[in-house]
Amino acid sequence: MTKSNRIIRSVCIALAAFALCGIAVTIASATPSTQIWIPSTDIQPYKTLHFGADTYIRTANEPENVNGGRNYPPQVDLGLTGGILPWEKLQAEVGFDVIYGGTNTSAGLDSYPLYFNFKVGMPEDNTWIPAIAAGMYNIGTKSGSVSNGVYTKTGTNVDTYYGLVAKTLPVVGRLSLGWYGLNKKASVAGVYDSNGQEGNDNGLLASWDRTLSEISDKLWVAVDYQGGKNAYGATSFGASWAFAKNTSVIFGYDIYNNHSRAGQNTFTVQVDINFP
Repeated sequence: MTKSNRIIRSVCIALAAFALCGIAVTIASATPSTQIWIPSTDIQPYKTLHFGADTYIRTANEPENVNGGRNYPPQVDLGLTGGILPWEKLQAEVGFDVIYGGTNTSAGLDSYPLYFNFKVGMPEDNTWIPAIAAGMYNIGTKSGSVSNGVYTKTGTNVDTYYGLVAKTLPVVGRLSLGWYGLNKKASVAGVYDSNGQEGNDNGLLASWDRTLSEISDKLWVAVDYQGGKNAYGATSFGASWAFAKNTSVIFGYDIYNNHSRAGQNTFTVQVDINFP
């Protein structure tokens, strides 16, 4: 089988897995390599591709004054990320996501589903030096605007920028800490609520993750946190099972910091496939 045929076959398998899992999403991020919700310091190796199908399903209806008291419809996020640098000590990845449905539908933004992301960084080693990564995601294609706390033009250009450091400790697992900022003029960022009250356009990033090798090398768990009163602030936790060497599925739950900006909490299913 040729390389191109292998790639096509891998994408087909990924889409099939996506459908079988009944995947549906609401607030999704155009994601680089992540934990459950926030970015991680992981970077795709050179000449490898990562296909992701992330899903977020609302667990409750919205209040009567939001979306008519109904549950937001599903949103689908399909992404592809690839490693682009051949060096061991300095790595980089670039990618894009197609996000459709959910709150974007009610905001009339389904016509602008394309988002981009990139990340550069250095992996940790066996000394005291931590992993370091910086990048951007949710780089949308429609510019928004705001005036006196009111979004006068809807926009997808959240343009989230961030920096992270991470270190793996014996027994404990990996601890990550960082900071992020975003463009408060983008309506999907939800910095301003329906009353024009300003939230936060930056905040803390933190996470813990670990492979539970005592049970199985295929089992991974994580908890992460994104601070701030906006559409992306949340505490998330979940577990992943590796069904094959290059295929895993995360099952998780997201508790949003501010429901008036982010909506109701979500259950997430994330299918991840690396190839070749």
